[in-house]
Amino acid sequence: MSKPHILVVGGAGYIGSHMVLDLLRADYPVVTLDDLSRGHRELLPGGDFIEGDMGNPADLERVFRQYPVKAVMHFAAHSQVGESVEQPLMYYRNNVANTVTLLEAMQQAGIRHFIFSSSAAVYGEPENTPITEDHPCAPTNPYGTTKLTVEHILQDVSRATDLSYCSLRYFNAAGADAAGSIGERHEPETHLIPLVLQVATGERASIKIFGEDYPTPDGTCLRDYIHVSDLTRAHLLALESLLEGGGSATYNLGNSTGYSVKQIIEAARRITGHPSPAITAERRAGDPAILIADSAQIRTELGWQPRYEKIEDIIRSAWAWHQKEAS
Repeated sequence: MSKPHILVVGGAGYIGSHMVLDLLRADYPVVTLDDLSRGHRELLPGGDFIEGDMGNPADLERVFRQYPVKAVMHFAAHSQVGESVEQPLMYYRNNVANTVTLLEAMQQAGIRHFIFSSSAAVYGEPENTPITEDHPCAPTNPYGTTKLTVEHILQDVSRATDLSYCSLRYFNAAGADAAGSIGERHEPETHLIPLVLQVATGERASIKIFGEDYPTPDGTCLRDYIHVSDLTRAHLLALESLLEGGGSATYNLGNSTGYSVKQIIEAARRITGHPSPAITAERRAGDPAILIADSAQIRTELGWQPRYEKIEDIIRSAWAWHQKEAS
């Protein structure tokens, strides 16, 4: 029996392109919709591609008319915390309003399965760690607020219609596909691991540490890193659960281990053999001190198990990609 068509919105981005790759490996027919404002056409590993905007009903109608889409996976949000603080209206427009447009088009087309890439940013400054899914949500930046707003919208729509959804709250996605064909590329780059690796490739002179006065062992922020391929495999499990009639759910995705900014820089130095000088800068607005996931729920309910649990393995996969990009 052939598998149903899956629409990946934002499939030309970092996580979206890895998702397309996993879907193709699992023999799903894949359609990507991306406006290429932040994605890269050349990173798409295959499937059909339509250049378009999820905020444009005509583009969505064209996709749903042309393909028998059964489920939608949404990776098209803007995701830079600092930018969201400086330009909140842009974030509410793209991350919330455009998602409403997408959900409306899905409803009109009779598509009732939705996978949403949410974020640990919904929690804000945690009261305790590791963070479980029932931890209070109090975002400290507009990016996190937009993610939480969409989660509320999904809850309301699912109560009123036959929509079934899964919200996956990412902690820090990192790394690259083991085959080395695709990896992380943002313009501008804001994520720690690719930034420090760009120092090693000579693309930048130093790495900035944003704040050394947090209430953590070494004064720098603690984050839970998850390999992008572990992340996409969790999406695949969530998709299959919905397609088989499973109910809506919200899950954390992380390795449940925290690493400080300084620990990441030191690990990257060991792996690359480059001294990668670091410069201390002021804190960034909206950065919580500690974000560490409790991912027990998705492990129990969907059988998810990360394959990359060591931070060195995650950085090593990213380093292989960055060396290839720089050559």
